[in-house]
Amino acid sequence: MRAARLIKLVLLLQARPSMTGPELAQELEVSERTVARDVLSLSEAGVPVYADRGRSGGYRLIGGYRTRLTGLGRSEAEALFLSGVPSALREMGLADAASAARLKVSAALLPELRDAATGAAQRFHLDAPAWYQEPRTPALLPAVAGAVWDDRRITARYLRKDTEVERQLEPYGLVLKAGVWYLAARAQGDFRVYRVDRFTAVEVPDGGEGSGEDGAQGPTGGGGRFLRDEAFDLPAFWAERAAQFARSLLREEVVVRLSAHGVRRLPHVTERAAAEEAIDAARSGDGPDAQGRLTVRLAVESAEVAYAQLLGLGPEGEVLHPPALRERFAAAARRTAALYA
Repeated sequence: MRAARLIKLVLLLQARPSMTGPELAQELEVSERTVARDVLSLSEAGVPVYADRGRSGGYRLIGGYRTRLTGLGRSEAEALFLSGVPSALREMGLADAASAARLKVSAALLPELRDAATGAAQRFHLDAPAWYQEPRTPALLPAVAGAVWDDRRITARYLRKDTEVERQLEPYGLVLKAGVWYLAARAQGDFRVYRVDRFTAVEVPDGGEGSGEDGAQGPTGGGGRFLRDEAFDLPAFWAERAAQFARSLLREEVVVRLSAHGVRRLPHVTERAAAEEAIDAARSGDGPDAQGRLTVRLAVESAEVAYAQLLGLGPEGEVLHPPALRERFAAAARRTAALYA
């Protein structure tokens, strides 16, 4: 444990010019006194850690000191090689860079750990696209990815419904969701999400430009690097927007009476968050009735979608409202009963 902590301390100081005792203590989850003892041990072992005294002081490495990755354990090395998504890297045009990086990391590992890459690849594989969909890589994805890496503005034309519009974008990050690439970008001061496969042309100001399928070059626009908002958190932003999008689709409401098994099944046949919210609200309200059934008010995209989804409950769910949807289920039940008569 202490050896791993010492390695992490050195790596933290390699990544930042200077860190205070309280900052290191928080990162390492130890006391400041333990940090001071660890720094002393590193100094005695020949690692050039220097302590600046005073209110603005802290710890730093001197002389451009760098450590090799010989402190990695097997599980850490295997986790490192699992962190890449080969198909995504290939689509963004980063396969060669990723391969070179893996070779360099492998060369720095202890000999007995150099099979970690092969072992990880043989045991785990991420297949990002959804079932029954042919994955298509957007032609302009490499140009967009390059701009994301370089914090470089782009001028993009994209399809919005039946019209093509042009925007100046500050591309912050890319998200691969079920085989579809999305760009999180700042436009006119607000963060928005764009589907990359709807871009028809992209121009990057340093001359790296993309073209549409017809071969036409992207429009001329302003350029230069933008100053990234360091507070921007891509995973948190995506989670919030995804939740907002899911909620925006649920414009109607149905009332369903569920058996105990139906309660367990509901999150698997409808939108999970909406189902769990409806179940929690019903339990905290009137609760189950005398027959043990729970009546929930469920947000749905439409009556048509609710019909397709709730059919999966079979006799474990009874639609009470709206009346037209209830009659549709009753008719379906009569037809099903006739088949088995």
